[in-house]
Amino acid sequence: MTRVDFINKVSEKLKLIRIERDYTQDKMAEILGISKKTLVQIEKGRSTLGWPGAVTLCTIFRDSDVLEMTFGGDHLDIILSLAFENYERNEKTMGGKIWWTTIEDETPYRIQQNIISRHFRILDDRDLRICSSFDEGFIRKRLKELTS
Repeated sequence: MTRVDFINKVSEKLKLIRIERDYTQDKMAEILGISKKTLVQIEKGRSTLGWPGAVTLCTIFRDSDVLEMTFGGDHLDIILSLAFENYERNEKTMGGKIWWTTIEDETPYRIQQNIISRHFRILDDRDLRICSSFDEGFIRKRLKELTS
């Protein structure tokens, strides 16, 4: 997934998120800091939110069921993986029980891939995320570094 892919997916879901919250177009535009005209253009598929707008929408509506289903769980992980080429930060996860497939297990670490966004992460045996990236080569190299 690229930033453009992410922006397009978020922009496509804007109307559903607005409906999910039962907001008018005026209210949603106010929340996002854009004009109603711009919001209408995005909802009609004639424009997109852009990177700042997509990140803003995902941050404000971080608990949206629409976003969770679109990106397969925590969309913040995707944002960070796109913002920083190979993102590293130890954060507690749920262990990948729903949206993730374990593709390699080198105890105490494992590589998982998100079934929707297709990005990768390394978790330790306490389900802490060590790093995440869309670059499988980086993830495999990082796993070797961790297990050496």
